[in-house]
Amino acid sequence: MAVDPTGRDLKGFLAADPDAPVVMLNLLRFAEGGRESYERYAAALRETFLPRYGGEVLYAGDGGPALVAEEGQAWDAVLLVHYPSRTAFSRMVADPEYQEVTRWRTMALREAVLQPTVAWAGPGSTE
Repeated sequence: MAVDPTGRDLKGFLAADPDAPVVMLNLLRFAEGGRESYERYAAALRETFLPRYGGEVLYAGDGGPALVAEEGQAWDAVLLVHYPSRTAFSRMVADPEYQEVTRWRTMALREAVLQPTVAWAGPGSTE
């Protein structure tokens, strides 16, 4: 199962609009005993890397039973993280210090989704 983005993934991510803000949807499924390792990673992310690159956790919470989903599609945790640009996110994941702590995330997860989202034109807009 996928856990970490690849270089090819990041190249395509940057090609979309490198200077535009982005909110990254994180859907997480923990490996057995992985929550503690993820908490170490999350602390480093909040204390060091998000401030360094202008990011901000907008929401972090545990997933509950899915109301509408196929069997097995519920997630253990959900995060929404705002980055000032796709470039800022890319610089963060390329940071050698970040790469040292990201091993805690990799060990913690059995499966993950990192999906960039872009705000709609106006509040409640469907365009």
